[in-house]
Amino acid sequence: MRIVAEKEKDMVNAEEELKETVSEQEEQAAVEAEAEKTLEDDMTQNQEEPAGAAEAAEEEKKSEDDKAGKEKEKKVFRKKSKEDKKTEALNERISELEDKVKRQLAEFENFRNRTEKEKSAMFEVGAKSVIEKMLPIVDNFERGLSGLSEEEKEAPFASGMQMVYKQILTEFDNLGVKPIEAVGKEFDPNLHNAVMQVESEEYESGIIAQEMMKGYTYRDGVVRHSMVAVVS
Repeated sequence: MRIVAEKEKDMVNAEEELKETVSEQEEQAAVEAEAEKTLEDDMTQNQEEPAGAAEAAEEEKKSEDDKAGKEKEKKVFRKKSKEDKKTEALNERISELEDKVKRQLAEFENFRNRTEKEKSAMFEVGAKSVIEKMLPIVDNFERGLSGLSEEEKEAPFASGMQMVYKQILTEFDNLGVKPIEAVGKEFDPNLHNAVMQVESEEYESGIIAQEMMKGYTYRDGVVRHSMVAVVS
């Protein structure tokens, strides 16, 4: 009986030890499960954190890209604005130069016209001066030829004088020098210079009856007025 009791006691002890062992194993398993769970939680958290960090990095990159794009747009706008201002300045300068060239061309054209007029006027003055000096020679030819008789006019010397006289008149005509008509014409103070008044049965009052000195015009301008007698 004693042996049976001891065996039962041993069995009880063994059961208790087994229970303790099982309890320890369960605790160990619980600890290991807790540790494994903690490890999984940490791994999950670590996996979520990089995803969040990637999103944050992507968002930051996008923000930086937007900022860089806006900065680039600003630079392009500033560059375009500078180019527009430069183009506008160049266009204004071109317009100024064109206006200056036009003014210079107009001034040159005016200068050329004025010079041509001055040259023409100087030529006219010079030509009139020469014609005025030649007219007394023509007058002397006319006086000399008018004093010759019909027989003397047939002489070689008189014929030579007449040829020279006609040549002078021809050259005068080519130059535009024309004698002013006087006798039988109405008195014109622009062409005639009345030196005396006469009575005439042939002409009416105000008509030129006699010409004492022939007058001449040059290109529609009077070189010398005719000296005439007008019927009173």
